[in-house]
Amino acid sequence: MNPVLLAVCLMLVLSVMRVNVVVALTLSALVGGLSAGLSLADTVSAFEGGLGGGATIALSYAMLGAFAVAISKSGITDLLAQTVIKRLHGNNADKLSTTIKYGVLTSILLIAISSQNIIPVHIAFIPILIPPLLAVFAKLRMDRRLVACVLTFGLITPYMVLPIGFGGIFLHNILLKNLHDNGLEATAAQVPVAMILPALGMLTGLLIAVFISYRKPRDYAVVEQEEVKPELKTLNKRHILVAGIAIVATLSTQLYSGSMIIGALAGFVVFTVGGVIAWKETHDVFTKGVHMMAMIGFIMIAAAGFAAVMKSTGGVETLVSYLSISIGDNKALAALLMLIIGLLVTMGIGSSFSTIPIIATIYVPLAIAFGFSPMATIALVGTAAALGDAGSPASDSTLGPTSGLNSDGKHDHIRDTVIPTFIHYNLPLIIFGWIAAMSL
Repeated sequence: MNPVLLAVCLMLVLSVMRVNVVVALTLSALVGGLSAGLSLADTVSAFEGGLGGGATIALSYAMLGAFAVAISKSGITDLLAQTVIKRLHGNNADKLSTTIKYGVLTSILLIAISSQNIIPVHIAFIPILIPPLLAVFAKLRMDRRLVACVLTFGLITPYMVLPIGFGGIFLHNILLKNLHDNGLEATAAQVPVAMILPALGMLTGLLIAVFISYRKPRDYAVVEQEEVKPELKTLNKRHILVAGIAIVATLSTQLYSGSMIIGALAGFVVFTVGGVIAWKETHDVFTKGVHMMAMIGFIMIAAAGFAAVMKSTGGVETLVSYLSISIGDNKALAALLMLIIGLLVTMGIGSSFSTIPIIATIYVPLAIAFGFSPMATIALVGTAAALGDAGSPASDSTLGPTSGLNSDGKHDHIRDTVIPTFIHYNLPLIIFGWIAAMSL
């Protein structure tokens, strides 16, 4: 069996068996490397050599965690959660309006979308905002799998089509750059346009999750939710102003420097200078932010090691070579298989951002050889990279929602986040990505 295919399947099986994701990634990388003929020493060396590739992401999440904690100290997240709780307090669950339910979902969706561009904290807002809202979800009898799908949609779709914040990094700094590096003539204006159809696949999956799959009520017996008080927290207007300045500073610095680390650091400094965080509290706030994002950071580091081993095996090239030989001139089948291979690769690596440099090197020459247009090639590479981001156990787009929804131990990462997002987003992405490849 192809080493990449074997390693990814093993990682998914271990994850479904509730083996820790870091352990699953490490064991799968070892098995994949050994099955490809690498020695144990070479496999371990490749894995350890790749760990450094995840260090930047881990530090970025640590800084974003500290920035998110600073935002929460300004009182904005408490106001949002407690306002909704106060509105629901004392109402019988049977009499709650459906409008309130969809209003809460819409608010969460808008916050998730803004976390990718307007307030670039990525997933760091989830462990702060979502746990206080678990009482709201229980009162509304809302299925947490639905909330996971809403959050994941908001974390992924914006970077696919909006060239701002994380979208600017994905579309221009990574996708367009790697397309150019591999010989494709494409412009910056073409990239987001080519990704519109795949993004419509994400929208289709969201609508199915909201109005069909998880529409029915679901009860959660959570004792802690009964203790949540509906009183509003008094806001400090000066802190709100400082928070606004910090958000602007973070976004502008990130766009200018291209670094999430520097952007989050700039926002953290503004919070400190503005008095929201006392100088003597900076250590505790940063430590709390690191603690909040630590597990996600370790998983991202392990995923980088896994990716390095998979690259060393040459398994991706073998898969693509088999594809090009076995299907002849069948352009439609080529597009479908390229997307499926992209799904497998991204499921193992867990990051669409990290997948593009691997698959663009192989996919761009292959797409040109099959006669795909530049727009179709953009859609193929971009969709192949985004595939699996929603359904991978090692993806921050699934780990983030779980970190908030499982704060009381009632939400399983694999069964309640990974499987629902895989079904509702990866399958439509393949369909709409294929349509884009064949029609553009």
